[in-house]
Amino acid sequence: MSDKKQDLIDQNLQDLNNDGVDRRGFLKCMAWAGTGLVWTMSGGIPVSRAFAKNSKKDAMKGGDFSFVQISDSHIGFNKPANPDVTATLQTAINKINAMPHTPDFIIHTGDLSQLSKPSEFDTLDQVLKGASAKQIYFVPGEHDMLSDNGEQFLQRYGKGTKGTGWSSFDHKGVHFVGLVNVANLKAGGMGSLGHEQLEWLEDDLKGRSASTPIVLYAHIPLWTIYPDWGWGTDDSEQALSYVKRFGSVTVLNGHIHQIMQKVEGKVSFHTAMSTAFPQPAPGTAPSAGPMKVPAEQLQQVLGITDVNYVVSGGSLAIVDSALGA
Repeated sequence: MSDKKQDLIDQNLQDLNNDGVDRRGFLKCMAWAGTGLVWTMSGGIPVSRAFAKNSKKDAMKGGDFSFVQISDSHIGFNKPANPDVTATLQTAINKINAMPHTPDFIIHTGDLSQLSKPSEFDTLDQVLKGASAKQIYFVPGEHDMLSDNGEQFLQRYGKGTKGTGWSSFDHKGVHFVGLVNVANLKAGGMGSLGHEQLEWLEDDLKGRSASTPIVLYAHIPLWTIYPDWGWGTDDSEQALSYVKRFGSVTVLNGHIHQIMQKVEGKVSFHTAMSTAFPQPAPGTAPSAGPMKVPAEQLQQVLGITDVNYVVSGGSLAIVDSALGA
């Protein structure tokens, strides 16, 4: 590893020890999330504190339910960036099972597999069977559609969904919407929802009270992070226009393998770490892709997201946790 790249690692790890956060309309990148942040939504403004050993217990106090997001397991990947992605996924599941509270469900935001092979999905299923939360919701990543345009993904994980796998459900007063933005990737890899799905989304949200908390989740970010690497969705602005009237909106994504967050009014955007391998921060490498880090640092750049919802305040508390934390 070059001295420049190691300096970047060291600097990002050092930055995680700073508590200062601009809470109004910011973009915060923590590409080396050895720790995480707890986010509590209140009136669209996030309040943050550093993640610590007891953060998950503290975040759940007064909570009505919680769920966990995992992303980008890439089962089948075996390059030097992580030669055993099944083991790190198992570590993530062990971490979920060790939580002081059992989450109501898990959301997986795509790239379950590396090459969408049946054997890769079989391995994923075996690991996920051991999760304490038995209900798991999925959206596909582009790697889950490589060999058959997502047909196998739909057969295994898309029962009851619409189109290429989009769906919605309600849980204890919160409306969750899973979107698919990898079925028609644009030039440069930009995600796309497409006309049919956008019409469905508009219809799905009609008639719901503006006080209903909304959680959107998809694979590729629904906000433009770095278009040169395809880190964004070209028609997300239209999708987000449908949630402007709601008082609390949280958008969860994967794909970029690092924590990035942004708040716009009452909408909070949050991308998750991968359970497989990290990617470089935007613009710090010639291209996106698996990034090798020293073995002893690997589990500090992989992780899970624990989300707790408190009905009384209409708030979400988000805890990002590295596998090695």
